[in-house]
Amino acid sequence: QLQASGGGLVQAGGSLRLSCAASGHTFSSALMGWFRQAPRKEREFVAAAGWGGGTYYADSAKGRFTVSRDNAKNTMYLQMNSLKPEDTAVYYCAVKFSSSNKYNPRSYNYWGQGTQVTVSS
Repeated sequence: QLQASGGGLVQAGGSLRLSCAASGHTFSSALMGWFRQAPRKEREFVAAAGWGGGTYYADSAKGRFTVSRDNAKNTMYLQMNSLKPEDTAVYYCAVKFSSSNKYNPRSYNYWGQGTQVTVSS
């Protein structure tokens, strides 16, 4: 089970830190990722973190967002800085066990319930 939290309403230029806590399973060999979905848009990749510390970002997130994970706590984080109105979306965390495309949401095996991020202009 994955539980995402930390969303909220913030002004443009502000920051938020999302958390994704995993329970019931140790995702030690899995890639943990963040996706987001805005109204009337498809779910898109934001960032991901591997067990060994490797990180991956969408172009829209590079330089502003930082993904990390605490394996001992089975938790992943997404620090979002310099937020823009176009970052407004429901943010989901997910876990992938296979070596399939990390940027494709269909590659992921487990999903959290999502947390709303709203950035006002």
